[in-house]
Amino acid sequence: MRHSLLLRLLSGVAIAASLVLTGPLAAFAEEKPAAVAAEETPFDPLAVNTFSGAFLAARTADFDKDYETAVTLYKIALQFDPTNPDVKQRLMITQLMNGDFEEGVKLADTLKNDSSVERITSVVRGMEAIRKREYKSAEKILVYKGPNDLDKMMNDLLLAWAKFGDGKSKDALKLIDGMEGPEWLAIFKNYHAGALAAAAGDKATARTRLNEAILDRNGAGAAPDTFIRAVMALARLEARDGNKQKALDAISVGDNFITSYAPLKALRQSIDAGEKQEQQVRTAAQGAAAVLFSIGGALNRDGAEDIVSLYLQVARALDPDSDDMLVLLGGLAENQKKPQKAIDYYRAVPEKSPMRRISELQLGLNLADTGKVPEAKKHLQALIDADPSDLRSYLALGSVLSDAKDYKDMAALYDRAVDAIGAVPTRNHWSVFFQRGIAYERLKEWEKAEPNFRKALELNPEQPQVLNYLGYSWVDMNKNLDEGLDMIRRAVTLKPDDGYIVDSLGWAYFRLNRFSDAVAELERAAELKAGDPTINDHLGDAYWRVGRKLEATFQWNRALSLKPEETEIPKIKLKVENGLPELKKTEPASAEAKDEKPVQNISPEGAATDRKS
Repeated sequence: MRHSLLLRLLSGVAIAASLVLTGPLAAFAEEKPAAVAAEETPFDPLAVNTFSGAFLAARTADFDKDYETAVTLYKIALQFDPTNPDVKQRLMITQLMNGDFEEGVKLADTLKNDSSVERITSVVRGMEAIRKREYKSAEKILVYKGPNDLDKMMNDLLLAWAKFGDGKSKDALKLIDGMEGPEWLAIFKNYHAGALAAAAGDKATARTRLNEAILDRNGAGAAPDTFIRAVMALARLEARDGNKQKALDAISVGDNFITSYAPLKALRQSIDAGEKQEQQVRTAAQGAAAVLFSIGGALNRDGAEDIVSLYLQVARALDPDSDDMLVLLGGLAENQKKPQKAIDYYRAVPEKSPMRRISELQLGLNLADTGKVPEAKKHLQALIDADPSDLRSYLALGSVLSDAKDYKDMAALYDRAVDAIGAVPTRNHWSVFFQRGIAYERLKEWEKAEPNFRKALELNPEQPQVLNYLGYSWVDMNKNLDEGLDMIRRAVTLKPDDGYIVDSLGWAYFRLNRFSDAVAELERAAELKAGDPTINDHLGDAYWRVGRKLEATFQWNRALSLKPEETEIPKIKLKVENGLPELKKTEPASAEAKDEKPVQNISPEGAATDRKS
């Protein structure tokens, strides 16, 4: 079972359908990106004085995921038309996604008979009943007879936790055991049965079910957040029962799935220190929140942000101190380009939580995203000083230094990281050597850069970013041409839908005077990564060389409209005015190519972002 199978279920989930903006107003919102709106005169929602103006502006804010503004505007629209069902529905949804659970519940009660949002209102009202410990009411509300496996699983698990809250833990476990469905259902059943049994004091059942959950490798791939919860729940159970080695063995299973995961390391240290362990889920409310967390975490991929946000925000209302939920919400805010909101979530993670360090790493990166680069550097350096063995700290600070083009400090940082690795690096250390190579390449110290790229490939031979960077660098320097071009082709084979890597292949062909091949690849790159100024600039150059001069000028003008780096603007304008100079037979094509190759950033998890060649 893989994430894609779970995501496919969204097409049949009534909740997901309710979240989608549709109609002409949604189209209008699509044509007005948030980045453009941010450059305009600050908008005052309270100044809107018509229904149509309030509704249109609310939908635009809704589309831009500015839920706070959307809530304000939907309320204004309701003042003009208090019974409008569309406005009420969107107001309820945006209130929930903005974290205004109590306000959202009030509207859910008024909309409980509206079939178009029935799944949302029943889940929200059921969660509210559990929060208020009105468990019999929750059982009456949480009724689902539809065909969708994901909705059915969610409903059954919520019912089980309601029964647990009502003192019927055996009935709750029986309900979970009787759940039927696809193979991916197993990890959710086992984790929640184990957590529920642990909360009920049934250690034997809890131990059995949690062990089944952490040995489910397919389930771990489908729902990694639930898998990690199961690992930590079992480790805490064993540690509290005096079985220290079994607790550490459980953590080792997690380590084999996610190497060097900071929360598992923190839990291991806590158990080693003999600290008392408490289960994360101890009440019906926390269990119900865990159901939505499990599903939200499993669906947490591009394209599902709205439904994930809804699940997590509703879950947070029942378990506000859940550390992993706060980290997931922080990640969602990052993806929505709202770094300050992400910072607020990360700062809310309890200081003694195993999730604290990972939240601190992400917090540092978001400080840099808000323009507080010196504060970000200081923050991340403190994390390195506190634990010099945690390589994610180096990668996080290295990302900030890279963005600031502080390559000298970046190189020195990764020198220290390599020292921390020691004499025997493993496959997982490839990104440290890759980033050190980039730093030295940017410092024009190729004799130091190349060995690091080679070491990264030695540790991870099929890493497409390294293949792309080293292969392109060789082609750019007119050396090892066959090997370099082969590396870029391998990178494209490994990531055929990566517009930046395809751009590298096209630009390599351009540098080798293979202009027709360059056009083919660069056109594909422009389709894969629409709106990138570098790719459009490259495509313009290739068009010019094959005689398509009108199209070349169009692409250069397009690149200028996409706001390229300041240093590139005069170069592109010169090409718009004069085109490219004639190639001399004795002059290599690379004489006209750009020298700049933007640097890749690295997240704390060590995944390289795409290089724009």
